[in-house]
Amino acid sequence: MSNQVAHVAIAILYQNGKCLMQLRDNIPGIKFPGSWGLFGGHIESGETPEIALVREVIEEIGYELPCFTEFGIYRDETVIRHVFQAPLLVGLDQLVLHEGWDMGLLTPEDIHRGSCYSSIAGEVRPFGDIHQRIMLDFINKISPSNN
Repeated sequence: MSNQVAHVAIAILYQNGKCLMQLRDNIPGIKFPGSWGLFGGHIESGETPEIALVREVIEEIGYELPCFTEFGIYRDETVIRHVFQAPLLVGLDQLVLHEGWDMGLLTPEDIHRGSCYSSIAGEVRPFGDIHQRIMLDFINKISPSNN
């Protein structure tokens, strides 16, 4: 059994007080199936977190990141998540979802509640726990009065 820790790069993409999130595929065996999460993925051998982030966001939604900055690192027993933040400078109609079940611009209220309706799923779907925690940290950092 491997004790290898995975490294992933993920993006907080924000626009007009909302954040773009991905409804993950509802497939058993993946982390947080059918839950809202952030775009991004595994850092491949030889990649920096920054290079992986740019590659993953292009692969998943066809968006070329403008400027972005590091937000933080979130670790657990199996994954080290390198989290970055970047503005989303295009409309949803200019993005193409290549990975995931749905995507949407979620409000701080959605994030605090821990769930959001998906028209594609036809129901309210939960957040992945770690993704909600990262997003709550982000909301509190940009607008501490939202507590």
